[in-house]
Parts: sequence; C-alpha cells; structure tokens
Amino acid sequence: MNFKRLLSTIAVSLLILSAFGQQKYTIVIHGGAGLLSKEKISEERRAEYKAKLNEALDVGEKMLKSGAKATNVVVEVIKIMENSPLFNAGKGAVFTHDGGNELDASIMEGSTLNAGAIAGVRDIKNPIAAAFEVMNNSEHVLLSGAGASEFAKKQGLEIVPNKYFYNESRYQSLQRLLKKERERTNNDNTGTVGCAVLDIHGNLCAGTSTGGMTNKKYGRIGDSPIIGAGTYANNKTCAVSCTGHGEYYIRLGFARDISALMEYKNLPIADACREEIRKLSELNGTGGVIGVDAKGNIAMEFNTSGMFRGFAKSSGEREVAIFKTNKI
Repeated sequence: MNFKRLLSTIAVSLLILSAFGQQKYTIVIHGGAGLLSKEKISEERRAEYKAKLNEALDVGEKMLKSGAKATNVVVEVIKIMENSPLFNAGKGAVFTHDGGNELDASIMEGSTLNAGAIAGVRDIKNPIAAAFEVMNNSEHVLLSGAGASEFAKKQGLEIVPNKYFYNESRYQSLQRLLKKERERTNNDNTGTVGCAVLDIHGNLCAGTSTGGMTNKKYGRIGDSPIIGAGTYANNKTCAVSCTGHGEYYIRLGFARDISALMEYKNLPIADACREEIRKLSELNGTGGVIGVDAKGNIAMEFNTSGMFRGFAKSSGEREVAIFKTNKI
C-alpha cells in the first residue's frame, strides 16, 4: 500500500515537473525606430547594436527559464540597454535645449494592472528601476523631476551626476539642431528602449525608457512614462511598449488602444498593432511598437525605415533586426 502511494506521489510530481517545463515564455524588445539605413549605420556599428540586443535577450531568456517574474525580467533587460550609449535611454540619453539630460520611464504588470512611472529626472542611473519602485513602493503611478529623484534616493537606487549621461555624438546632434534653429529632425528621437514579456507563470509585463527628444524645451514629456500611451499591459490581452514621436502616441492613447482592439474587436496582436500604426501614419506621426499577447504571439510593427528590435521564445525561435527586412 505504501509502495503504491509512493508510486502515485512520484507520478504526480513528474506531471507537475512536466507541466512546469512546458510553460511558455516570450520576450520582445526594441531600441527605437526612425530613419535608419545601411548607408548611415556602418557594419561595425550594426554589429554593436546586434551584440547589445542579443545580450539583452540572453539575460531575459536566462531569467525566464529560471522562473523569474515578468516584471523583474523587464527591469533587468531594460537596464542593460539603459547602461549602453547606443540607445536614447539612460547613458545614451539625448540632450535638452539647455544642454542637460532628462529621462522618463514606465512599467506595468498585466496581472494586477499596477503601474509605475517617472518623468523628467536628471540623476537616476536607471530610470526603469525607479519606475519599478514607484509601482511597488508608493501609492502613486507617476512621479516627476526632483520629487522622483528624492523618492529614488529613499529606495536606495543609484544616483549619479547629470554629466554621467554625457555622450559626444548626442551632444553634437544637439549642436547641429541649435545651429539650424530647428526643434527636431525625424531621427533624433531614435533610441527609446522597451521590453514586453510573457513569463512561464502566464503573466504579462511591459516597460519603456527614454531620454526623450533632442532639443526638447520647457520640461517636455513624451509618451514613454504615460501609461496607456507608451506602455500598457493586461493579462487579458497584451503587453506593449512604444517608440516614436510621443505627442502622437499620447493623442491616440496608442498602447491602451491596442489592448482595446484586442479586447473589443478580437483582433490578433499583430493586426491590432498594425491598425494603430495606420492611425499614427494618418496623423503623420512616426514610430513603432512591440508587443506580446497572453499566448506568446508577438508583434513588431513600425512605419519608419527601421526599428532596433528582437525577440526570443521558449520554442527556440529568435531574431534580431534593424531594417524593414529581417536582416541586421
């Protein structure tokens, strides 16, 4: 009798382990969309982008395989891109009109619809980590400026002088714009980073981080820290992160609208993202979006000539790309 019970226990345990091992995960990332071409980006530079995107995917996959929560994966993956000068987020943030750097970030989890965001910060090394703390350790969703920095300090996050974000190529971009007395060019906001994840527990999460728009004035804030515009996640539908000309994303309620198209019109995630990009194009807005649904299906849509992007799935599927074609 005891032997039969032992066999039964072993059988149940094996079934549980088998089911756990078969759980699906998906991670999809972006590093900004814009006027990208092979003429403007050298082979050496493309190799740098490819290596960093693959590094981010590697870290995300390792965490997901070990059973990490989607929220933790999103934070760690985005931190990798924030710490790289290749992207307009964290270390590679673009310069404001006054010659400084102001950063925005947001994160949202699909299981609870809990969210956190920070905007206009000048001294937080990893803005996505601050957004995560707002989500988990405050009663608010969005904190800005000095208040957000004070909160981050109390949470023990790394604070750095604004000069940490200095990047010569970004600084020269500002100088060119100032010289031409223009507010922006079509590719100056290229580099916003984002991540959307489905973990093995069936939960979705999305996050976005950016340095905003080159030569921005008056404390301008784009869509990246706005829940429902640049970031959205709901276990019933999808997790999405956006990149592009933020003013248009805000006007459209872009990220939330994708979820609504899926919920109320039963559109697949790829179709919903394409429909929202169509609306963006009608307003003469430019940019892109990445997303994953509750079943692990992905979308990587954009109306520009390129978008730094990549994804990996538990099935073994994986891709990193820059231009319209899937070639790096």
